[in-house]
Amino acid sequence: MFNWKKLGRVFNPADVTGKSWLAEYAQAPDVLIFDTFVRVYFSCRARPDDNGQYTSYSAYVDLDRKNLFNILAVAEKPILPLGELGTFDQFGTYPVSSIRVGEEVHLYYGGWTRCESIPFTVSIGKAISRDNGKTFQKLGQGPLLTSNIHDPYVLSGPKIRRFNDLWYLWYVAGTEWLRHQGRVEAVYKIKMATSTDGTNWHRSGEAIIENRLEANECQASPDVIFYNNQYHMFFCYKYCLDFRNNDRGYRIGYAVSDDLVNWRRDDSRAGIDISAEGWDDQSIAYPHVFELDGELYMLYLGNHVGRYGFGLAKLDNQAAGDGSQR
Repeated sequence: MFNWKKLGRVFNPADVTGKSWLAEYAQAPDVLIFDTFVRVYFSCRARPDDNGQYTSYSAYVDLDRKNLFNILAVAEKPILPLGELGTFDQFGTYPVSSIRVGEEVHLYYGGWTRCESIPFTVSIGKAISRDNGKTFQKLGQGPLLTSNIHDPYVLSGPKIRRFNDLWYLWYVAGTEWLRHQGRVEAVYKIKMATSTDGTNWHRSGEAIIENRLEANECQASPDVIFYNNQYHMFFCYKYCLDFRNNDRGYRIGYAVSDDLVNWRRDDSRAGIDISAEGWDDQSIAYPHVFELDGELYMLYLGNHVGRYGFGLAKLDNQAAGDGSQR
C-alpha cells in the first residue's frame, strides 16, 4: 500500500505573464534532475483562436532542489518548434518524456494534428538536446512511432524508461472512436514497446492493463518505477463518455509487476485520490513519480487535466516501507 501525502500545488500557468504561447494549462509533468535544481517539463497552450481551436507547446519550469515550491526559472520559449504544414506535429507537442543518454537529453513526445472526421490524431516523435535540455532538435519531420496494423488509431502518452540495459516505452493507443451527443470520443489503452537502442522499437499492440470501470475505460499516463524489488506502474483512468466536470473523470490507478510484462492491477494501492475541495477536487491525473535525495515524489494534475497547473505529493515511507529505485 502506497500512501502519498499531498504537499500542494507547485505551478499554476495563470501566474505566468508575457508569454502568449504559455497562457493556459500545465499538463503531463516530467522531471529531469540537475545538481541544484529540478526541471519539470510540461505541455501548455496559447489561448484558443477565434474558432475555439487550441495549439499546444512544451515548456519547463526549474525548481529549487532544496525547496521544490521555489520556482527558479520558466522556459523563455517552447523547447520544441511546431511541425511544418502537413506534418504529424503541426498543431502541438503533448506530452513529453525525457531521459539522459550520456551528455545528451533524449525526448519522446506526442505530436498532434487536426482532422476532419475526428478532432485530432497523435503520433510519437523523438528529439535530442545538446544544451542540457533547454532546446531540442527533432530527428526528422516524421514520427518515430505511428499507427500500424496493430495500433490503427491515436498513439500518444510516451513514457521512456531503461531497465536492465533495455529501453521501455509505455504509451497510450486508441482502440476506437465513439460517437456521442454530437461529438466523438476516443477509447485508449496502455501498451508497451521495447528497444535495444531507443530508436527502433518492437511492439505487439497488446493492452497490458485490465479494465476496471467498463470495457471502454480510458487509460493514460503510464509511469513505471522499480521499488522494493518490484516494478510499479502509476497511471490514470476514466470513463470514456460524460466525464467532464463530474465524478466520471480521471483517477490515479496502480499496477505491479515482477517482469515488466505481466501486470496485476490494484487501484486500492495507489494511495492518492481527489481532494475534498480546491483545484483537484474533481479529477486527479497524469502521475509522474521520481526519486530525489532518498525520497519518492509524485507530480500530478488536478481538475480539467492540468488547466490549473500541477501539484506535488511525497511518499510516506512509514506506510510504504523502505525501498529504492534501480
